[in-house]
Amino acid sequence: MSLQPQEVFRKLTQNLETVMRGQSATIRKLLAAFASGGHVLLEDYPGTGKTTLAKALARSIGARFKRVQFTPDLLPSDILLADEINRASPRTQSALLEAMAEGQVSVEGTSYRLSELFFVIATQNPVEFRGTYPLPEAQMDRFAVQLSLGYVAPEEEVAILSDQAQRHPIDALTACVSIEDVLDVRRRATAVRMSDELKRYVVDVVRETRAATGVQLGASPRASLSLMKAAQALALTEGREFVVPEDVREMAVPVIAHRMVAEPQARFAGVTTAGIVEEILTKVPSPS
Repeated sequence: MSLQPQEVFRKLTQNLETVMRGQSATIRKLLAAFASGGHVLLEDYPGTGKTTLAKALARSIGARFKRVQFTPDLLPSDILLADEINRASPRTQSALLEAMAEGQVSVEGTSYRLSELFFVIATQNPVEFRGTYPLPEAQMDRFAVQLSLGYVAPEEEVAILSDQAQRHPIDALTACVSIEDVLDVRRRATAVRMSDELKRYVVDVVRETRAATGVQLGASPRASLSLMKAAQALALTEGREFVVPEDVREMAVPVIAHRMVAEPQARFAGVTTAGIVEEILTKVPSPS
């Protein structure tokens, strides 16, 4: 018998937090994306634990894990870590796009279906430019969520030193839920109720990105779909069978901001797409 969704999330969260100190908020959003079936882009500075997080998630469900330090040899796996994705050539990025969008890979004219669980966590460092190929807008749009880990508080960093004094805690990590549990959660997430008023709220927030000041390219309808699914999954983590406005607002920035392009002059002025989304959330009225 499969575990209840809330129990699956609780067990996964506990497991991940044993190796990822001070990252509860990011883990929560990562698991919501995972449950929604969407892929994740982790953008952050070297050494913040991006690879460790992907590996820990795979170990927590007993899934196969494939790390590709980007070359054209994309291989089917359950959880794929596309390490430093912006170092891949456009041709390799295109191969990954097929896998993410269509759940298959093609080799010499033959297509191979990927696992139902197939999930991509791609990483990139925001401070390296030499030898990199920025992801085009079409590729960015295929990631359901973009997350950052950031630097943890000093006391958490001290705890990390203690945790890894002898060995890395990930070495002791074992599966806490099954692949069947996760697939059951994904199926249940699609059944979480979302009112027509909340669906209109999602659409209104996304549409505002296309008219906002300082925006060169707004979010596509795919962003609306991703936001709906992420909100459904987040509601499920709370044990609810219905979405509330807070679910939408919590997932709005990680789902929408990376799909937008700010105008050059706005970027020079320090405007960020995340900031634009946050401002939109203050202006668009949500259902009560």
